Amino acid sequence: MEYRNFGRTGVKVSPLCIGCMNFGSRTSPEDSYEIIAKSIDDGINFFDTANVYTRGRSEEVVGEGIKRTGKRDRLFLATKVHGPMADDDPNMQGISRRHIIQQCDASLKRLQTDYIDLYQLHRPRSDTAIDESLRALDDLIRAGKVRYIGTSFFLPWKFMESLWVSKELGLNRFVCEQHPYSLLDRRVERELIPLAQTYGIALIPFAPLAGGMLSGKYEIGKPAPEDARFKENDTDWKTPMRSNDRIMNVTAALKEIADAKGVGLAEFSTAWVLNQPGVTSPIIGPRTMAQYESYMKALNISITEEEHKRIDAIVPPDEHVTAYYQREFSNFDPQEYRW
Repeated sequence: MEYRNFGRTGVKVSPLCIGCMNFGSRTSPEDSYEIIAKSIDDGINFFDTANVYTRGRSEEVVGEGIKRTGKRDRLFLATKVHGPMADDDPNMQGISRRHIIQQCDASLKRLQTDYIDLYQLHRPRSDTAIDESLRALDDLIRAGKVRYIGTSFFLPWKFMESLWVSKELGLNRFVCEQHPYSLLDRRVERELIPLAQTYGIALIPFAPLAGGMLSGKYEIGKPAPEDARFKENDTDWKTPMRSNDRIMNVTAALKEIADAKGVGLAEFSTAWVLNQPGVTSPIIGPRTMAQYESYMKALNISITEEEHKRIDAIVPPDEHVTAYYQREFSNFDPQEYRW
């Protein structure tokens, strides 16, 4: 496996990152342990979770799964902080100093580790000054609890603001950004990717299959299979942001390219993100071992120049077919998430 530079840190990470959101919820602990062990044996060294995933259960399962392999020191383990960890306490969420430090200690315990390789702000907050968060994160690095810090869903201007604050105050700076990026949503190509390439920021895009829309399960005129994330009787599936003629037509056109290449749409879509300029490691979210093995096939797929041209004609650079993931975070300040 060819490892990639994690921004300008000097750390080498696998070209795919295992996203652990399903572990301990839709994926049983035992199945999760099996996927973790298999991926490490295959050369994957990058795992990403968050405290809010099933309110700590994902971290517990990931920690136990890694412990069973005995290979913690060989891995780059990432988690995130922001989401609500209690329903009755408004301070048990956000990116305040109080919450960051409290949740870091809780994550360390759940992950059964002495340090977190990458600690990320899961979301920006317009009600919290970025220096408040950066000072807390800097203290965690100096205490040896965290080695690197990063962000998720930060707009380019917000990320640049954080770099400026770190420089002005002499604080450790963010080294990476996590964002949605797929063949159905290419908006990060406008500003975020050029910013990352200019300043040596690692990009770890999530949802290369657009939450499953590029999995090949959803076809025009056909019901979604029973094990699909979105089924016909699911009201979320019927929203215009998921089920409309343009999405289905674009997906069908992309599938024609994948079929002509002799590969599945899921592997093809993952390979496209994997090989885009500026991308470090796409985050894949396998729910089953079969899904994991499908994702791994992307490592052996290259996209030709002619295929890139066909893709650009279907979904032009910088554009998007659906703002799929934006809908899920509509309860946050929309100014923070407007790409």
